[in-house]
Amino acid sequence: SATFAASLVTSPALGAWISDDYGDGAVVLLATIIAAVDVLFIVFRVPESLPVKRLASDVISWESADPFATLRLVWEDRLVLQLAVIVFLSYLPESGQFSCFFVYLKLVVGFSPEAVAAFIGLVGILSVVAQTGVLQVLTTYFGMKHVITLGLVFQLVQLTWYGLGTQYWMMWAAGVLAAMSSITYPSISAFVSILSDKDKQGTVQGVVTGIRGLCQGFGPALFGFIFYLFDVDLNVDGEAPGGHAVQFPVVRIRPAQPQEKILTPTRNDTLWVAERPAFTWQLIPGPPFLAGALLVLLALMFNSALPTSPGPSKYFRRSPTHSRQSSDTARLLHTDNGHC
Repeated sequence: SATFAASLVTSPALGAWISDDYGDGAVVLLATIIAAVDVLFIVFRVPESLPVKRLASDVISWESADPFATLRLVWEDRLVLQLAVIVFLSYLPESGQFSCFFVYLKLVVGFSPEAVAAFIGLVGILSVVAQTGVLQVLTTYFGMKHVITLGLVFQLVQLTWYGLGTQYWMMWAAGVLAAMSSITYPSISAFVSILSDKDKQGTVQGVVTGIRGLCQGFGPALFGFIFYLFDVDLNVDGEAPGGHAVQFPVVRIRPAQPQEKILTPTRNDTLWVAERPAFTWQLIPGPPFLAGALLVLLALMFNSALPTSPGPSKYFRRSPTHSRQSSDTARLLHTDNGHC
């Protein structure tokens, strides 16, 4: 996660610079070349992709290839179910937010391309700091469950802020909270790694990762559908709004329906009409973000029932002492920092 956040720091600014000097085609060409090199590196250098001597036990059966087998594990353990629900309710709005957020900043809020690049860089840098330094400090003093709670609270506040905020500076301030909310998923992953059985960690991590992948498909669709319901069009890029610290002036909202007649009187009488009330977008500038905040609020409710040290179950049988948990946490975070 920290590595992904670090990539957000340089790629938007680099893309904006190349686009200004060489055009959008150069950006697409460079991205294609990098993607091709990435695929070649995975095929020829990553150990998991290299050929190995196959054993008789390596034969894939239909049961092991069942894509729903991992999801069925969710119902076999209550704690795994809780973690899956928390990941689903928190990552669904996160994936939807980052799929359309930067277009929203440009078309609705009025950010310039340079401001969008600077915003992404700011959030990326703060996310790296949050996931490498702040996460370790919070885990040492509060424990893994409370760190998950804190990350969800940051996510709830920033989504609510983006849903109701109408000032230019609010978008920048909420970006700090968005960066802090990036500690949620690493905390859940660490919670699973520390407290689950060693031979069951892969199974539980697979469930969590599978739910996260599911959200990557449904999150953007959910946000796009909510934008459609509220007649907010993010597809057309027109003139850029000007000014700072003002209400968003150029919202892409389709015009209201024509006036509807409710009474047609006799000749020489006044024609009575009633206007159909249009949606006042000033009250809720970002409806999908507010809907995402409600999902995160549900995730907080499920997280409140999450045990600090799980009791014996099918996948969670370790009940480490505070010293054991602290040492495991420190070792896990040190390993993550080494990979980053």
